[in-house]
This record gives sequence, structure tokens and C-alpha cells, in this order.
Amino acid sequence: MSKNSKKKLFFLALIISIIFLYEVIVFRFYPESSLPDSIKIDKIVLTKSKRNMTLFANGKSIKTYRVSLGKTPIGAKRVQGDHKTPEGIYKINGKNGRSNFHLNLGISYPNELDKQKADSIGKPVGGDIKIHGLAPEYAYLGKFHRLKDWTDGCIAVTNSEIEELYQNIAIGTVIEIRPVV
Repeated sequence: MSKNSKKKLFFLALIISIIFLYEVIVFRFYPESSLPDSIKIDKIVLTKSKRNMTLFANGKSIKTYRVSLGKTPIGAKRVQGDHKTPEGIYKINGKNGRSNFHLNLGISYPNELDKQKADSIGKPVGGDIKIHGLAPEYAYLGKFHRLKDWTDGCIAVTNSEIEELYQNIAIGTVIEIRPVV
């Protein structure tokens, strides 16, 4: 390899390293805006194909979060253990301040249609689908958890994000989960 080629390779590696470090620093440490004070969230829309969850108040988009989904994100949850995140319209039906995943918001899966579909194939429908944070032993990952879909069908956010959601989303809030397209 010529001296000139080695120089070009070195500068290319340097540029790639700088870009990588910049992305890591921005991805990990760049602060995101907080929800406005005294806002009443009346709808949540999760778009599985984009891995984002948007909060709405009075029909207006307020904030969007990047999320991780079930390990098998394509397709709607059909049965217990399929690692899929449900698709359809549900409600927030509970809050757990003592969750193994920092905090969580319960989702009203399964609905009657979900139960009928599982019954038609003779399998248990499953349940216990949540929006949750990270377990204590993985909290250090922060935003990096988003690099992989890893839940058993739940919707995962960072611990600071679930704290914000927990404080600002009421039981009964509608959540629409849109499919991967």
C-alpha cells in the first residue's frame, strides 16, 4: 500500500470515528424537551413501523417518543408468548409504581376481538401489555435500548420518559397502536 493510500485511509477512519462519536454523544446525552406543564393528554398514537409514540392534546401533537417493541414487531399480537406488540385501539387501564421495569402504564389488551381470534385457534390470548421503562440492571442503557426490539410485546421507553408519561397520562386515555406497514 502506498504512502498516499495509507494517508487517505487514515483520514477516512478519522472522519468515520468523529461522526460515530458525535452520533453517540448526541444520541446518549442530548436532552429532549419536556412535556408542557398542566397538559391533558387525551390520545396516544404508537406507529410501530416508525418505532415512535406520539402524545396528543385536543387533537394536537404534543411530543413524540422513540420506543422499543416486542421482539417480533411485525404483525399484531395474537397469542401469549408470540413476542408481538398488539395493534388496534385500547385504553390505559392501570398505573404501577412498583414495576420491575421502573414504572408502567397498563394497556387494555386483550379486547373482545383479540380474545375471539385467540379462541378460534385454541390458544391463550395473553395479556399484561404495558408501556414501561427499563429494569434497574439495564437502566444505564438509557436511549441505547432503542437499538433493538427486546420486550415480550410491551412498549419500552427510557426511565425518565416513563416518569414523564406516568405523571401526565390518565387512566382511560386512548392508545391507538398502528401496524408495521
